[in-house]
Amino acid sequence: MARNPFARGKNTDSGASTPKVKKPGRLAQILDVYKVSKKADPVIGWWMLLALLGTFAVFLVVGVLIKLPWIFGFFGLLFGILAATVTLSRRAERAAYSQIDGQAGAAGAALTSIRRGWYTEREPVAADVARPGDFASAAMVYRALGRPGVVLVGEGPTARVQKLLAAEKKRVERVAPGVPVTLMRVGKGEGEIPLPKLSSKVQKLKPKITKDEMSLVNKRLKALGGLKAPLPPGVDPTRARMDRKSLRGR
Repeated sequence: MARNPFARGKNTDSGASTPKVKKPGRLAQILDVYKVSKKADPVIGWWMLLALLGTFAVFLVVGVLIKLPWIFGFFGLLFGILAATVTLSRRAERAAYSQIDGQAGAAGAALTSIRRGWYTEREPVAADVARPGDFASAAMVYRALGRPGVVLVGEGPTARVQKLLAAEKKRVERVAPGVPVTLMRVGKGEGEIPLPKLSSKVQKLKPKITKDEMSLVNKRLKALGGLKAPLPPGVDPTRARMDRKSLRGR
């Protein structure tokens, strides 16, 4: 009996079917995060152990005092594992930031780690380089938009960053009058925000505009455009990338 060519069934062609890629389980992901983070933070395992044992000890002591050591010991173990996982997540995040801190484009990479409720871009909206190919001389400004308004983040030499921030603020105010514009500088000096604290600092800003207003402002900023002139050869603002494996535990 002739086989119906339109019938569903196994593929009898000579070419092998494409195998399905099995996603790693939760435990495998945690192990990957641990391995990657341990390279930048060799004592991360000890901190995790301290969190686990400390939490377990607290629960056990409470259990002994109220004469329920086994029950509280069991819950202490569960919450201890949770505490160790949270410790891994926090220190993995810190390790991920340490890998890109000081690189051109680090501020943009940190901003793109903000997902919910914000419009962010990895590419700078303004840049100034004193000497072509000199990463240390690059001053750049990145832009984020959320309900707190527009946030402009500068990185690089302070004097030139301040000029870029002031100029970019005027550009934003022309197309979005009345919308709050917050200026920030990434760095380790006075008045600057350390890179690991940038995303949390931005997210802690108080809402000032509605979601509808934010959507309208985003369209106007898109029309305004980004970087007006290309960066000199050798400066790639997208080169700095956070290790996403180190953030899976969040």
